[in-house]
Amino acid sequence: MSGHAALLTDIGSLRVVVAGAGTAGASAARFLADRGAHVVVVDDRAGAALAGLDVVPTAAVVGDGVLDADLLVVSPGFRPESGVVAAARASGVPVWGEVELAWHVDVSGLLGPPRTWIVVTGTNGKTTTTSMVEAVVERSPHTVAACGNIGLPVLDALVAEPRVDVLAAELSSFQLFWAPSVTPAAGVVLNIAEDHLDWHGSMDAYVAAKAGALRGPLAVVGGDDPVAGSMSATTPDGRTVRTRLGPPADGEVGVADGHIVDRAFGPGRTPRRVVPVAGLRPPGPPGVADATAAAALCLGIGIDPATVADGLSGFVPGRHRGEVVARWGDVVAVDDSKATNPHAAQASVAARRRVVLVGGGQLKGAAVDDLVLAVADRVAGAVLLGVDRDVIAAAITRHAPAIPTVTLFTGDDGRVNAMPVVSGADDTAVDRAQAAAAAASAHPADGSTTAADQVMAAAVAAAHALVGTSPEPVDAVLLAPAAASLDMFPGYGARGDAFAAGAIACGATAEVRA
Repeated sequence: MSGHAALLTDIGSLRVVVAGAGTAGASAARFLADRGAHVVVVDDRAGAALAGLDVVPTAAVVGDGVLDADLLVVSPGFRPESGVVAAARASGVPVWGEVELAWHVDVSGLLGPPRTWIVVTGTNGKTTTTSMVEAVVERSPHTVAACGNIGLPVLDALVAEPRVDVLAAELSSFQLFWAPSVTPAAGVVLNIAEDHLDWHGSMDAYVAAKAGALRGPLAVVGGDDPVAGSMSATTPDGRTVRTRLGPPADGEVGVADGHIVDRAFGPGRTPRRVVPVAGLRPPGPPGVADATAAAALCLGIGIDPATVADGLSGFVPGRHRGEVVARWGDVVAVDDSKATNPHAAQASVAARRRVVLVGGGQLKGAAVDDLVLAVADRVAGAVLLGVDRDVIAAAITRHAPAIPTVTLFTGDDGRVNAMPVVSGADDTAVDRAQAAAAAASAHPADGSTTAADQVMAAAVAAAHALVGTSPEPVDAVLLAPAAASLDMFPGYGARGDAFAAGAIACGATAEVRA
């Protein structure tokens, strides 16, 4: 080892400050403490604690802008300009993200031979693609763990028993920013659209962070995406493979004659069919695009096409990702709460013929005009909630004023208020939506129902009412928020659960999950 990575040669003598007591920070802190390092966790949130470890405010370890430590490990959400990071840099202390720490631990041989890393990133489709990779590798002779942003910290995957051979690592732009050494065997950038610009400061910085997935020998990029498709391997000896929803060119993986077709990895790059796209889940272009990327990654690390086909054809998407949770006859309630940015919401709407959209939350600085323009012809109505609901409503007014739209919020009296959006929409449709929302929220939230749950129940009722006013058939009430959930809910999962409960309360029949 050389440079800062040599720190791990005597891990028991390290003095480490870990910034953040959440999932990532807790994983890093416990890993280091279990190996004898002296670890202090800093977290300024009230009540932050970790069993057996010191958790102190940042001010307790940063004095006069100086950090007295051998290493600072930061959780993904910490910005580069945060006080503890600035103090570390001023003191010459190396700053690693918890994924960077995991990388150095792995390549150092501390836990045995290094693993095969597959890194998945993009604005939309990361979790589905990562899960598809896991499903394929599980059917091979190798052991695998989906980890990173998907839930399981990478360090926890490294110490898991039985030993994991392949890490299918979903990495966010934050994680990639703080992991500049990670060099995966294969990595993909699925797509790029505005997201997290409040954190990165610019679109260029966001794209640069995502490009960290392309540092290895195989760089896979979504060829149909205007930004991702222009990217390539960031190392001189790296190979770039593009994926497409259309017929692949030489050296690409795409779709032709109803099959995912490989022209990148077979003998002589002769076209070979991998798996039929009919029956792949989730259905529609976004699901096929994710499957094509997963196929390219798995073929690229040497998994045979039959195993790839087996894994993809048997794959079942995770919760809250285009999941049908209930139905009113031919109209389904679709929970895509994981669509936490406009790009993801656009893909979600595109997978359906015509929908009533339930959206809103924290936009994180992203614009929604392109979303509205792209999906207006598929949206029969919109019900908006959350802190940035008015931003989305204003975009609808500008670009698609004929869409009946209402916004919902909780008043001081605890009741849900439904406000019409001033536009050229059908007044009768808006009136029905308002009345349905009012009926669904006739009673303030009690101890078993949060105010957020109450708003969501009203939103589903309003959306269902709009289904009945559409002159064209609607096939779904779709929760595709285009925004994060933390303004109202503990996470996107809780938001999706509230949506499903609201649909059932509105007379829908719960869907039996396969």
